[in-house]
Amino acid sequence: MNIKNEIKIHILDAVKNLQNEGVFSHFEIPEFEVERPLEGAFGDYSANIALKLSKVLNLNPRDIAGKLKDEISRSDNGKIFSKADVAGPGFLNLYLSDDFVSGKISEAKKEGENFGSSDIGKGKKILIEFISANPTGDLHLGHGRGAFFGDALANVLSFSGFLVTKEFYVNDSKKSTQILELGKTALGKGESYKTEKLLEKIKMLEGELSEAKDEADAGSVLARELLRDMQGLVKNKLKIDFDSWFSEQKELYETGKVDEIYDFLKKKGLIFEKEGAEWLKLSEYGDSEDRVIVRSDEKKSPTYLLPDIAYHKNKIERGFDKLINIWGADHQGHVKSMQAVMNFFCEKNKLEVFITQMVALKDEGERFKLSKRTGKIVTMEWLVDEVGIDSARFFYLLKSIDTQMEFDLALAKEQSEKNPIFYVQYAHARIASILRKAEEEGYDLDGAGYELSGKEEERKLALEILKFPEVIENIAELANMQTLPHYTLELARKFHSFYASCRVLGNENKNIDISRIALIKSAKQTLKNALSLIGVSAPEKM
Repeated sequence: MNIKNEIKIHILDAVKNLQNEGVFSHFEIPEFEVERPLEGAFGDYSANIALKLSKVLNLNPRDIAGKLKDEISRSDNGKIFSKADVAGPGFLNLYLSDDFVSGKISEAKKEGENFGSSDIGKGKKILIEFISANPTGDLHLGHGRGAFFGDALANVLSFSGFLVTKEFYVNDSKKSTQILELGKTALGKGESYKTEKLLEKIKMLEGELSEAKDEADAGSVLARELLRDMQGLVKNKLKIDFDSWFSEQKELYETGKVDEIYDFLKKKGLIFEKEGAEWLKLSEYGDSEDRVIVRSDEKKSPTYLLPDIAYHKNKIERGFDKLINIWGADHQGHVKSMQAVMNFFCEKNKLEVFITQMVALKDEGERFKLSKRTGKIVTMEWLVDEVGIDSARFFYLLKSIDTQMEFDLALAKEQSEKNPIFYVQYAHARIASILRKAEEEGYDLDGAGYELSGKEEERKLALEILKFPEVIENIAELANMQTLPHYTLELARKFHSFYASCRVLGNENKNIDISRIALIKSAKQTLKNALSLIGVSAPEKM
């Protein structure tokens, strides 16, 4: 159920009717937008169709909008719209009828936990790779952005009819610089990643590490143990279930996939030598410059780019319709390279990359400076223990990932309406309390239909509920995940405002009680559906 799409179809039908009647000439109808105005005075929805048609018809957009208004009013006959207006330079402002809104709320109530879902994905297969932190230590504050964004986006896409696979790429190759540095520390030859926890792991694995042939072996042993801890944290504390943990060492190096991709690139004439190193011709395929693929060192070790190409070739071979990578800010320069690489395999526009920006922790005005290499980090485990998983997820998702964010520790811990997640969860719990009381008083919660009573705050709440499918479809298309927690805040505000001005139980007319029970039940289910997609609980009591 997406009212915006229904309105768009109705407008298209009106244009076609006017074409068939000879009022408009026949032409291909251009794309146009149907949006919700910020102010109710401009309608429940507004369309810019007349502005778009003015370029085709060479007519004043207000005149076009006037003709469309008359046609919509005639053909609709009050079923969907109570009124249509022409505003500004030619916007078509539309007001939904009370009967239409009432009917849609009743539909939403029947759909229950499926309200907001759709089949727009049509079963297309999507692989989302996220977190993919090196197994050299704990997940830190910065990893939280990609972690919760990736998981919530996967939830929304699944809810929208896509077949989603969530994957963690484990950079555990024995040729990896990070694994080699870890191995040096394990053997007492380096200081990288050294923390008290790492020293404990080294001591625990002392026997196995003593048998290591070199830094690569030692790093691999230690990385394997650190990965186990990371997997437990991700599943049990961050509440993320990955479908696949893809090992670079096992899946790419030990199977010969890295050598295969090197041979493939060499045969295609895409590799050339310069300054003792081997370079990949990426500037001809969309990157800003060519990149080193094999270093000039004694071992002729590959850069991270070579196994990455092998990995993405593997993704393609697995038959995914779309690939989504969620990377940290330090991978910004790698984006064009990987998108250029996709052109090698004739898979242009199949890869979409999201870059998460930096996170700072605000605690009584202080900002923490992080460095994983030196061990000075704020871990995700510590943060979740401090604020709880619900606050952690909600606060991370409130900000667009392409902007820097400051995590307000004190606010995230506060148990008051100043805390946004508390405010939303309290709305859900409050509705649950009203419904429990209604059930105790003998009301039939399942059989109640809905009918608008004419109160302004009630209508605003109903319209906000009906906005949910539009929000979900928009996120599925644009991945603007921050709009979902903001939507729950707005829905909670609309409910609290409604509750302050409209009695739910105890009205003289019991039909109003029955109707409003249906409305708040729909609001409760919508909040629960939205919070579930974010990965946050919807408490019945607080």
